[in-house]
Amino acid sequence: MTKIMGVINANQDSFFKDSRFCSLNVEIEINKMVNDGANIIDIGGVSSRPGSKKVSNEEEFSRVKDIINIISKNKLYEKVDFSLDSYSPLSLKYALDAGFSIINDITGLENDEVCKLAKQYNSTVVIMHMQNSPENMQNQPEYKDVVKEVNDFFIQRIQKAKDYNIKDIILDVGIGFGKTLEHNLSLINNINTFKALENNILIAASRKSMINQITPCDIQDRLAGTLVLHLEAIRNGANIVRCHDVKEHFQAIKVQEALLGL
Repeated sequence: MTKIMGVINANQDSFFKDSRFCSLNVEIEINKMVNDGANIIDIGGVSSRPGSKKVSNEEEFSRVKDIINIISKNKLYEKVDFSLDSYSPLSLKYALDAGFSIINDITGLENDEVCKLAKQYNSTVVIMHMQNSPENMQNQPEYKDVVKEVNDFFIQRIQKAKDYNIKDIILDVGIGFGKTLEHNLSLINNINTFKALENNILIAASRKSMINQITPCDIQDRLAGTLVLHLEAIRNGANIVRCHDVKEHFQAIKVQEALLGL
């Protein structure tokens, strides 16, 4: 079954403004996402869009703390799984103590301290591939063979996870993270390659600029393109979709499953 990961951002510089929420209305939005069909909700306090600047661990923590407290106080983790989109041990430990069960790490377990936390809390880890950093990742990214190089990266980081006795791993090819349009399309078309690694595969192309490169459009007008990319990725083997539009994805995925007799 395909799982849907909804997105809630606690920062005000996320590229899609409709995913930005404050502690005042976050519980309402979480309940809406659950009712719309979300299986996981991903909370983020730092933008990772191209050109974004890194913020301090303390600043990130100040952005997510109140939202994490609301989730914990109201035991919302009993309704849905929560992930924190972070590679900061400070924020991650606080979230894991509060009932979060997934670490969504765009650095792919680069930091040993994150690995130690995942082991300590027996948490699921999303290992994402990124070339360079958000600040410079789109400065002429190059690969000899993007599918092979991403696969090799996954093999290396899966082994690191196993060395820390991390058992539940999700792989994210990192659409838009140090990739050109051609790289992104190649990865989506070859998602099945990564199935051989025997882990769940997450696709996250929601409203990203690759859609604008194919057919010029503003961010708020990229839902149709997002659905096409995600449905194709699912058809090719992805089984978790990270998206801003939970209700629309739930409907589209159910229709696709009906067509395929699933």
